[in-house]
Amino acid sequence: MLLGKQQSLVGVLTSALAAEPGSNPTVVILNTGMVHRVGDNRMFVTISRALAKAAGCTVLRFDFSGIGDSGPRIDGLSPLQSSLADIRDALDWLEQERRISRVILMGLCSGADHAVLYGHTDARVVALVLMDPSIPPTARYYMNYIAQRLGHGVNWMSVMTGRSGILRVWAEHLWRLCQPCRQSRPVTLKNLRFHRCLEQSYQNIVDHGIQILTIFTEDSTRQTYREQMIDAFPNISFGSQLKLEFFQGSDHRFTLEKDRHRLIDLILNWMRSTNYRHSSGVSSAG
Repeated sequence: MLLGKQQSLVGVLTSALAAEPGSNPTVVILNTGMVHRVGDNRMFVTISRALAKAAGCTVLRFDFSGIGDSGPRIDGLSPLQSSLADIRDALDWLEQERRISRVILMGLCSGADHAVLYGHTDARVVALVLMDPSIPPTARYYMNYIAQRLGHGVNWMSVMTGRSGILRVWAEHLWRLCQPCRQSRPVTLKNLRFHRCLEQSYQNIVDHGIQILTIFTEDSTRQTYREQMIDAFPNISFGSQLKLEFFQGSDHRFTLEKDRHRLIDLILNWMRSTNYRHSSGVSSAG
């Protein structure tokens, strides 16, 4: 189906197969980087069908402008702003065509980051499912990463030759700390975890009563332990709005069948136990 003001966004709608239509929020799954809407190893197809069957959810998967089957935007927006505008267009279509007013945004990696940046700007969003979102590094992050990676000779060689991922993250962190007027720099997905707007976005999410399920995997340079999200934002009181999970031994794409089943079961159980706030309609962006 075609979505958006220009009818240029291509999406697939999986209809609910259980429960009464409209009894559960609609799930909108966002692209991971440049990956087509099916997701890595068709993970979003599998998740969509499971949610439709077991949770009675309608699920929309669509491609951002310029990705997969969707055409490019013609308004000259930056890549980040283009994706955020695409999300609003998709939600507008759901409300106008399907009378849907409550939405859960779901994404992996960059898809999770888009959900965080957009979620608090739209009152229709009642919850977020975030898989490996960008999280600022902490002291424990660095210690864990070093302990995990430098125990092998090949990783020592990477450090000595300057090819180590941890050195790049550390160097980027220090460089940004030394830059004047950092907050005047426009936010991008590349600098997101070092940008103060990330903390403000999470604070806005909490203030708006949006529920959050965050799943971290061990095989990622974004985080190395379950509580990193809490440690990274000590000024935010997430309370009962946040549920954290850490998949030790899982890769970033939940490739193994056991990890994929665990992920789906976790999402289903969380949805069944979550009380979503009432949607009050569309809010202005900002």
